[in-house]
Amino acid sequence: MPKTAGAVGRKNADRSLGREIQRWYKAHHRKLPWRETKDPYRIWVSEVMLQQTTVPAVVPYYARWFELFPNIRALARSSLQQVLKAWEGLGYYQRARNIHRAARIICRKHGCSVPDEYEDLIALPGVGPYIAAAVLSIAYGKSYPVLDANVRRVGMRLYGILGKVNYRTDDILLERIRGLFPARNGGDFNQALMELGALVCRSHNPSCLLCPVRGFCRAYKRGEQEVIPAPRKRSYHRIETVIGIITDGRRYLVQKRPPDGLLADLWEFPGGKREKGETLREALHRELKEELDVEVGEAKLLLRVRHAYTRFQVSLFAFECELESVPKLTSPVHRWVSLRALKRLPFPSGSAKVVRFLEDRSSRKEQHRSTGS
Repeated sequence: MPKTAGAVGRKNADRSLGREIQRWYKAHHRKLPWRETKDPYRIWVSEVMLQQTTVPAVVPYYARWFELFPNIRALARSSLQQVLKAWEGLGYYQRARNIHRAARIICRKHGCSVPDEYEDLIALPGVGPYIAAAVLSIAYGKSYPVLDANVRRVGMRLYGILGKVNYRTDDILLERIRGLFPARNGGDFNQALMELGALVCRSHNPSCLLCPVRGFCRAYKRGEQEVIPAPRKRSYHRIETVIGIITDGRRYLVQKRPPDGLLADLWEFPGGKREKGETLREALHRELKEELDVEVGEAKLLLRVRHAYTRFQVSLFAFECELESVPKLTSPVHRWVSLRALKRLPFPSGSAKVVRFLEDRSSRKEQHRSTGS
């Protein structure tokens, strides 16, 4: 059956659009460490790290990761605590737990080599359609289009798709992007679409006049760039937490979070959420009584830390506490540790800032003693 003129015209337009995107990427893409390799392990790690995290934040973690875990075998042989410590500060710690579990499965089932088949990749913990497509296209050169937030935004604007991102718009975009896909170098094309969204077709204040494909863009022609895709409303819960910095003179008291749920397997200082109507000190007294069965004597506020995770914006108040009795620790989740050991444990980002404060304070005291001033 002969092709219609409309179908031929659309195919030619898709080819031109694809070529323009690739030409722009070749000239303007950022030099990033994971773009200097085709190693599927390194590409996989970078894609996991980049989920929910900005590129500038990922770069130093990416470098340190491969100093600690240069290959999948080294990652699989490491403890979860070592992996969580390497991830400390990146947030969304389930990603680290999943990549550790996946590495062990890969070594057990695939000879410590990242699988090159979609069904094998998608079966791994934490690997969804996006990561599977990214690894297969970038590392193995296979024709799997990716859909991340940047690609969705670029695609929805190019084709003038109104509304919010959902499974329906994803189906439309995948069909259209497959029409743009080159016969070779699909990984570069995926990265080109993502880069275009990151640098030019931004969610706010897009640089349309610098866009290499604005002539193809329906949203630009209709002046709808800022309303496509429709923004999602995000609500954050603001909470205040109190923690007690408790020492026996040389060591600090810390506790390990449960192996399931939010911030699983990370360490923290005793404490918890301030309840409605409580003062900070009342909350501190109640939390330490509930967790350690101790009464707080003196409590001095050391510092306040603000941080955010998932849907929460947290103000964390750290108090240096003197207790009226020594805690009777009967659970293995509690531990007395030196400052040196404290620095090796993985903490949530807010508590990690407290650890750095304690380390800096100790260094200042040491300098003061050494100089005799």
